Amino acid sequence: MDFEKEFEMKDRRYRSSMLTNGLGRSGQRALLYATGMDEEDMKKPFVAVIGSFSEMVPGHVHLRELADYVKQGVIEAGGVPRQSETIAICDGLCQGHKGMCYPLASRDLIADSVEMVVEAHHFDAMVLLPGCDKIIPGMLMAAARLDIPAVIVPGGPMLPGNVGGNPLFCSSELREYPGRVEMGTVTAEEMKEAEKAALPTVGSCAHLGTANSMCMLTEVLGMALPGAGTAPAVSNKRKRIAKASGRCVMEMLKEGLTPRKILTRETMLNGIAGAMATGSSTNLVLHLMAIAHEAGVELTLEDFDRISRQVPFVCNLQPSGDYPIVSLDASGGIQAVLKTIESRLHKDVLTVTGKTLSTLLEPVQARPDQVLKSMDEPQKPEGGIAILKGNLAPSGAVVKQSGVKPSMYHFRGKARVFDSMEEADAAVSGGGIEKGTVIVIRYEGPKGGPGMREMLSTTALIMGRGMDEDCALVTDGRFSGATHGPCVGHVSPEAASGGPIGLVEDGDIIEIDIPGRSLHVEVTEEEFDRRRKTSVPVRKPRKPALAKYAALVSSADTGAVIDVSKL
Repeated sequence: MDFEKEFEMKDRRYRSSMLTNGLGRSGQRALLYATGMDEEDMKKPFVAVIGSFSEMVPGHVHLRELADYVKQGVIEAGGVPRQSETIAICDGLCQGHKGMCYPLASRDLIADSVEMVVEAHHFDAMVLLPGCDKIIPGMLMAAARLDIPAVIVPGGPMLPGNVGGNPLFCSSELREYPGRVEMGTVTAEEMKEAEKAALPTVGSCAHLGTANSMCMLTEVLGMALPGAGTAPAVSNKRKRIAKASGRCVMEMLKEGLTPRKILTRETMLNGIAGAMATGSSTNLVLHLMAIAHEAGVELTLEDFDRISRQVPFVCNLQPSGDYPIVSLDASGGIQAVLKTIESRLHKDVLTVTGKTLSTLLEPVQARPDQVLKSMDEPQKPEGGIAILKGNLAPSGAVVKQSGVKPSMYHFRGKARVFDSMEEADAAVSGGGIEKGTVIVIRYEGPKGGPGMREMLSTTALIMGRGMDEDCALVTDGRFSGATHGPCVGHVSPEAASGGPIGLVEDGDIIEIDIPGRSLHVEVTEEEFDRRRKTSVPVRKPRKPALAKYAALVSSADTGAVIDVSKL
């Protein structure tokens, strides 16, 4: 008797046949039976449904329910779904304290955790359900790395709050309330009431922060179904997309469509164009470069700056505009945005639907309104993000120019230097920052933080106190997607790597020129050399997870990716 043939449960082309097929796989089949599978299930492809459910994070609370709809779609299409979870850290909860060292580092841990589960258990395909800032890019990185059929189902935006009679209130404005309380323009009681009403549902914060920037990017990159980028978290539309995604991944498996066939350089350039058009978070620069790295695609800061000059900012979205994400969904969502900038896109790229972007956009109509403007009459003539270079940032720096007032496009001021965000916050709250100051916060980069903390507490204090035309901020750290104002981040090389930002002293004159794409400090190379000889680098305390991250992470200008060449 041919015992191997007797236990040939499924086509050997399926990865999962490694678990189910053969005489010697008796123990594996027994374990699968223990999960509730039967012999018919053994014959079907196995699909990983990997979420990031967390009771602590509003953008993730509903993901188990969405996963149920995904599993329905997989079952309908003839697959066997198996659900598991990875971690989720909320950037909003981490703001203003040492917890912010962890979210960026978690991005790579999430990618690794997906790799481990999928490779160890030989899944044939996967549907990934992320919710917020670092979880979405982490899962996209895993999809590019593993290159098996994959669909992303992001959790989607929450509805806006109603505060003070404003039904479009977002938490990006709430972050400025502490500064307003300090200035007496908002009372403590008003802030308490706003806190209760600002975030009325589950989902990613309602404005175009990093979470929703990444949520929308999944659709721009063709890794999520149309509508997935903006459908509200609590909508039935989001549930329908989840179920359709389960069916979609099974079709991808049948056709042999994998992420690296979708995530080409042309697709990545489309991702940049989408970011510029929407006014997305500066964090998207880090994440898109990291996704490209995993996909084996070259992407540089020069690509971002070139496209920034070609694609205007057309979306009037908070915090750089007036409306929440759900308003963009009502105006046609990401498909309407892409239709608006169609002439600037590479349209022959594939999507998870199996169709090209060109085919998807054929029936789409984009009707300009107050939320989504036209190319001819945009919100602003250039894209939302600009790349600056100069002797203060030889390898580059990033600014969300869509959120900067025109009066601050060019700013020249005296440096006030801090080696941590907390020190800067204390100076701003204490009224210790004079007009004409460039606040410099350093040793907050990927290695120096470690973890490249967001400086939202500092920027929120500046905005809340009405100082956004009096001073600017420059840092080797990064910014929340909720940030707007004259804030330059990702300064590279960072201070911890010997970058010039570590040599700046109080009183040095710094010039920020956004139209000229320049970030310059009026210090000669000779003076820098003199300071370098006496400079003592700052090394901040770190627990093991951050110590390992700091040892392996690359510079922000390359996406703060883990440099495996060091292993």
